[in-house]
Amino acid sequence: MNLQEFFAMGGYAFYVWTAYGITLIVLVANIVIPVFQRKQFLRRQILKQKR
Repeated sequence: MNLQEFFAMGGYAFYVWTAYGITLIVLVANIVIPVFQRKQFLRRQILKQKR
């Protein structure tokens, strides 16, 4: 099996690589979104304490 055949995935390349891409996007979002939410939460708490 050469590299071109590997990436072609026996004719199922679009489905396979799309599934990998969506999975990667979801995994990254599950890491990034909570980080941003935590920063926003902490900023709001600091503003509430200053009032």
